[in-house]
Amino acid sequence: MPFQFNFTIEDHLEDELIPLEDGALALDFSKESSVSERQKGKHSDKKSSTEQFDLLQDLLWEHQSGGNAAPSQDTDHSLNGTNSLSNLEPYEKKPCLRVAKEHALPKDLKKVLESKVIETLPGLQHVNISVVKTILLKDNFSGENIISKSFSSHSDLITGVYEGGLKIWECTFDLLAYFTKAKVKFAGKKVLDLGCGSGLLGIMAFKGGAKEIHFQDYNSVVIDEVTLPNVVANSTLEDEENDLNEPDVKRCRKSKVAQELCKCRFFSGEWSEFCKLVLSREELFEKYDLILTSETIYNPDYYGPLHQTFVRLLGKNGRVLMASKAHYFGVGGGIHLFQKFIEERNVFETRTLEIIDEGLKRFLIEMTFKYPS
Repeated sequence: MPFQFNFTIEDHLEDELIPLEDGALALDFSKESSVSERQKGKHSDKKSSTEQFDLLQDLLWEHQSGGNAAPSQDTDHSLNGTNSLSNLEPYEKKPCLRVAKEHALPKDLKKVLESKVIETLPGLQHVNISVVKTILLKDNFSGENIISKSFSSHSDLITGVYEGGLKIWECTFDLLAYFTKAKVKFAGKKVLDLGCGSGLLGIMAFKGGAKEIHFQDYNSVVIDEVTLPNVVANSTLEDEENDLNEPDVKRCRKSKVAQELCKCRFFSGEWSEFCKLVLSREELFEKYDLILTSETIYNPDYYGPLHQTFVRLLGKNGRVLMASKAHYFGVGGGIHLFQKFIEERNVFETRTLEIIDEGLKRFLIEMTFKYPS
C-alpha cells in the first residue's frame, strides 16, 4: 500500500539518501526546482564492433541525406557497405551498448506501489525518489546495482552504468510548464518520452488523451522502480478503496484503468538498441507524432545516436520538444553545440520556444523535419 502525502519532498541533496531531511519542492512549475546541477546522463560509452558498424551505416545515410533531398519518414533506412567512413566526425561515436528490452506492466498494480511514498504536484503524482534509493540501497538490490555505485561515487552520472534517471531534473519542470502555457495538444497523438526518468512528461501526455505513450530510459531499474509506479499512480481512480460494497462498480473501474494503461509501453536500453527493438516488430511500426525529451544533450558523444533516433522514429510531420541547459559544465554539451550539430546535418530545423534565465540559462526548443515529404 503506498503512502500518500499532499506535499512534496525534494531530493535536493543528490548524495543524500535520507528522505526525512529533504526540503519542500516548489509547486509552481514556472519556478526553478532546486535540483543538482551535476550533469544528467541518459546514455553511454563504447560498443561492440558489430553495433558500431550498424550505427556508422545509419550515420552515413544521414550525411547523404543532408542535401536538398529529404529523408523519407515512412520506412526505416539502411546503407550498403561501400560508403566511405572518412567524413564521420569524432563525436559521432556510439555509446556503450545496453541492449534494449520492453518491460511488461504487472498484473497486480497494487504491488507496483508497495513501499512507495507518493507525492503530489499540480495535476501529477510521483514517487519520492529518495525513498526508492534508500530502500534499494538498504535491501542490497542486485539488478543493475546503480544505486550503490551512484552513492559510493557521489555522482548521478556514471557513464555506461547509470545515466541520471533517478532524479527529476529542473528542465523537466520547464517543459511541464510550457505544456500548460502553450496548451500543447496530446489528444490522439502517439508520444515518446525519451530518456524519461520519472516519466512526468509522458504522464502529462497520458493525462492529456494521447492515444499511445512510450517511455524509454537507459536503466531498467529506473523503469521498474520509478517510471512504472508513477504511471500507475497517475492512472488509478480515486476512492477505489471505498467501493468494497459495490463489486461491480469496482470491477468496472479496474477495467477502465487497465484499458488506459494499455496505451503505455515501457522500454530500457541504449537509444540505437531501442530503435532496433521497436522497428523490428512484425507489425508495421507507426512513428511518433511527438517526442518529448529533457536534458539529454549534456554530452556531445551522444548527439549522433540521439539524432538518428529522431530520424528513425519521428513521423514526417511530427515534432520534438526538447528542454536543455545552455551549457553542461564538465561534460561539454549544451544547446548551442547541439543546434550546430543539427544544422550541419541539414535534416531538422530548430526553433527556440522559450529561454529561462533563472539560475543557469535554460532553453526549450522545437525540432521538425526540414523536408517532410
